[in-house]
Amino acid sequence: MALAEVTDDNFEAEVIQATGPVVVDLWAEWCGSCKQMMPAYEQLAGELEGKAKLVKFNADENPMTPGQFGVRGLPTLLIFENGKLLSMKTGAMTKTKLAEWIKETAPSVA
Repeated sequence: MALAEVTDDNFEAEVIQATGPVVVDLWAEWCGSCKQMMPAYEQLAGELEGKAKLVKFNADENPMTPGQFGVRGLPTLLIFENGKLLSMKTGAMTKTKLAEWIKETAPSVA
């Protein structure tokens, strides 16, 4: 499954105005941990389809949004539900840990 790319320009429409949980993966081309985690994130996006929307966000190409949320390192994952930021984590996670975190943070996904 190809993940949707979110940018500074469409963040409001794709994430803030979305109904239900949205997980945003902030990454960059130079970030080894980001690249290492991406296959697990893509698999999880397929598994959670219909329950949660998982998107990726290139932080280098879109600097406004990361600054808005105080992002200090990559990868950083944000979980929103109905426009509200529920949780933020920095650092790579395994697919299992990522799934657990999403389900704990946004119980509607479980």
